[in-house]
Amino acid sequence: MNVAIIPARGGSKRIPRKNIKEFCGKPMIAWSIEAAQKSGVFDRIIVSTDDAEIAEVARQYGAEVPFMRPEELSNDYAGTIPVIRHATDWLISHDCAVDYVCCIYATAPFIRAEDIIQGLGTLQSQQGDYAFTVSRFPYPIQRALKVSDEQRISMFSPEMFHVRHRILKSRGTMPGNFIGGHPQLG
Repeated sequence: MNVAIIPARGGSKRIPRKNIKEFCGKPMIAWSIEAAQKSGVFDRIIVSTDDAEIAEVARQYGAEVPFMRPEELSNDYAGTIPVIRHATDWLISHDCAVDYVCCIYATAPFIRAEDIIQGLGTLQSQQGDYAFTVSRFPYPIQRALKVSDEQRISMFSPEMFHVRHRILKSRGTMPGNFIGGHPQLG
């Protein structure tokens, strides 16, 4: 069984209620739920939340909320992996045979069903441990700058200052759309 787990905590500090804030006509979390549904690769789409209003919105858009996330996994310091592990353990303890778990972030409104299909397909065909989205930096990261406590700017890699752009290797980052893997990993 392939399961999508969408973590959606209710206590965001920087943007309060961000998971259900309206974005282009619907709650933010709806975009992730709909992309998971449209992909057609999941047997279940689960939202892990500690918040009744988020749970209600998630159900309105067709996701399951079979449990409420415990308090110790709902604070500012709780990481994604323990949250996904909790949801996966809950499913397994309720007789669900989980083959692949895909964490899709509630705040990823631009994730496309095609990205999910490709990621899960790559994971399965290459028999990897994980698959995740990667965005290429639009500029050479080797020329990145940093700001000191004294508000001074300097290069992370000063030795790269005189290196031609064409020679610098492309780099990427994890934009935080989704991460897929086997349930026993992590």
